[in-house]
Amino acid sequence: MPLALNRLILYARDVEQTVAFYETHFGFQALRLTGDRIVELVALSGGANIMVHAVAKGVKSGQVTVKLVFDVEDVSGFCEKSARNGLVFGAEHPADGYSYANAKDPCGNSIQVSSRAFRKAK
Repeated sequence: MPLALNRLILYARDVEQTVAFYETHFGFQALRLTGDRIVELVALSGGANIMVHAVAKGVKSGQVTVKLVFDVEDVSGFCEKSARNGLVFGAEHPADGYSYANAKDPCGNSIQVSSRAFRKAK
């Protein structure tokens, strides 16, 4: 079954400035949830959303600044199946009503599978 790429994580030194840039220049709408460290920029005209996340202090600009996120309902099941096919993900991490796991593509780019799209509203 093919997967859809629906979200990109963009790491930013200044989250608010980055959010304002994409809202102003590209028509995204910020979705902010209480207690969530990520500001999700919703693509109102369709296409992938951008999830803006504060970059860690030790990361240099241009290092690990984009991560491809694939929506999967069952992160554990997907990771187990992927491991059988040669793609090993790191540990599954619980988040605010969803979970995720990370890996790298053959070029060293960061990728993630996440059940964020399937979490239940509070």
